[in-house]
This record gives sequence, structure tokens and C-alpha cells, in this order.
Amino acid sequence: MESSRAIGRGRPREFCVDQALAMALRVFWSKGYEGASMADLTEAMGITKPSLYAAFGNKEQLFVKALDLYEREKLDYVGKALEQPTARKVAEHLLRGALENQTSSCEPRGCLGVISSVACGAEAESIRQFVLARGASARRALVERFKRAKEEGDLPADVDPEGLTSLLYAILQGMAVQAGAGASCEELERLIATSLSMWPSA
Repeated sequence: MESSRAIGRGRPREFCVDQALAMALRVFWSKGYEGASMADLTEAMGITKPSLYAAFGNKEQLFVKALDLYEREKLDYVGKALEQPTARKVAEHLLRGALENQTSSCEPRGCLGVISSVACGAEAESIRQFVLARGASARRALVERFKRAKEEGDLPADVDPEGLTSLLYAILQGMAVQAGAGASCEELERLIATSLSMWPSA
């Protein structure tokens, strides 16, 4: 953690950079990129606008840093899912990891990536494209994992790995939207169970 005594322009900072970034993440996660005003951010972070600019750059640069933190701390289950022994286990690990992430009582509900890629107007199009590009690499990895599962006979020969990935993403994004709208953990558990019951088996 970066110390509050870190030097900035010859003067010690009066706040913890890591803690301030964590608070900024919560604001973006709750309100999305456009919904988070500079006043919201500075109030949550406990700093002034000049301090924010000096430590993090502009709002867009702050969001990128917050997204990096989100992926490191909240999306580690994605990499672990790809290591599961079967395609169904991959899907289950992703769905249950998303459920835990989206319905935590300690964090905002929903998914930062979904919120920020969907709820963006023309002025924030660059952020939307950035978020989508970041998600594309994970999607490609999932397609490759399902291709391997098909080659190994773990998935039926007529399954389209890209189509299956799109289906799983649609379920994950739907869960995020429903969680953000207040769906209970039990309701989303039923969604997961139903989705897995329809999973193609070889």
C-alpha cells in the first residue's frame, strides 16, 4: 500500500493513494462511469480535485486505474474457471464466481464492466470501447477453452464454441443487471441451476 507520506510535487500527500482508489472503485461500481461525478468521487475519496488530478490524472485515467483494481481483486475467479477440468465446470465456476461478486453485502451490486459498457452515452464512448476491449481478451480465452473441450469430446460435436460463449456471457450479463436491480441471491441461484441443467453434454 502506498504510504500517505508519499511525496507529490515536494510535499507529502495527506491521504493513502490505495485507499482513495478503492473508494473511487466503489463509486464507479455503484454509478458507472458517467453516473459518477467528480463531486461524488472527491467526497468518497476524501480528497480535493487538485489532489485527485495530481495523484490519478483526469476522471478517465482514474477509471482505468479503478478498473485495473477491480480486475485484480474481484475477477480472479475468471482465470480459475478456465482451469476447471470440464466445460460445464468452467461455466459453473464463472456463474458462481459472478454470483458471489455481484451479491456481496460488502460491495455494490452488479458488475462494473456491464454497468460501464451499457450505461455510457456519446461523450463516454471511449470508455465504453475501452471496457469492451478489456473484456474481449477474456471472451477469446473462453472460446478457446470451449474449442478444446469440443476437441476432447467433452462437448458435443455440433456445439458452436463461439455461440456457447455468447450464451454464457448473456447469462452472466443478465445476472449482473438483475443483481443491480435488487434480485436476491436465491433468485440468481435458481437462474444458475436452470442454466446448468440445459448445458450441452457429450
